[in-house]
Amino acid sequence: MVPLPIRQAWLTELFPGADIVAREISAAPPRAASFAELVRAAVPGPIDVIYAGGGGQSAIAPLLGARFVELDHGQRTVPVSGAEVREDPLVAWPFLPAPVRPYFARTICLHGPESTGKSTLAPALARHFDTLYLPEYGRTYCEAFGLALTMADLLAIGRTHAAMTRSTLRFCNRRLILDTDPLMTAAWAEMLFERSDPWFEAFDETANLYLLLDIDMPWVDDGTRFFGDPERRRKFFDCSRDQLDRRGLPYVIISGPPEERFARSVEAIEAAGLA
Repeated sequence: MVPLPIRQAWLTELFPGADIVAREISAAPPRAASFAELVRAAVPGPIDVIYAGGGGQSAIAPLLGARFVELDHGQRTVPVSGAEVREDPLVAWPFLPAPVRPYFARTICLHGPESTGKSTLAPALARHFDTLYLPEYGRTYCEAFGLALTMADLLAIGRTHAAMTRSTLRFCNRRLILDTDPLMTAAWAEMLFERSDPWFEAFDETANLYLLLDIDMPWVDDGTRFFGDPERRRKFFDCSRDQLDRRGLPYVIISGPPEERFARSVEAIEAAGLA
């Protein structure tokens, strides 16, 4: 069951001009008379019309002196019931409003040091699963502002990437492929400054699955990369892995040449039930 405050927030966004009154009721649907009493307690003024999707809800209208209007008769516009949506929201995905989708969408995050193929793998996975991917914001930031990064820069990168993720989840197709997230930015902080920031430690909008890309690919200097020598590259990988281990997050290490990385990533996503 989705928590009541979250559902209330959805309705508030969907109907900004309406007063949303939220009340929690038991799992078992109350009888019409009892439900009418709940409505009357929540809305003490006159009630002119009851809009609902039919079913037993039509019985409460006369008890409240209201007219009943059935919405979407025969489910012609939205051919799924509320019960079906609750049972499997992903099946009903095309009919979920944008504010609702981020709650149910699944995220797969590519994680690991630079020059491990994340930027190539992310769009390939998005095409395979017919969805969107979110590029690494850190690269965009460095290309715009340079490589002399401070902790404030890393915080800006992490916060912006998190905000972009929330926004993109509204438009993805059931799942979203992320080219890194703030946990990778936290690993950068550890590498650059040997410390992190409390914001990174408190970050809890983590992915459903992390694909940790191994460093068994050649390091290529593209002008935005730092740690090319083998020792520091290994340290970066260990630091990246530690971000996941100490949070107890699910991940799979992906190694091999690019074509094998793609196949192993698809296999890992399917095995995790996220396909």
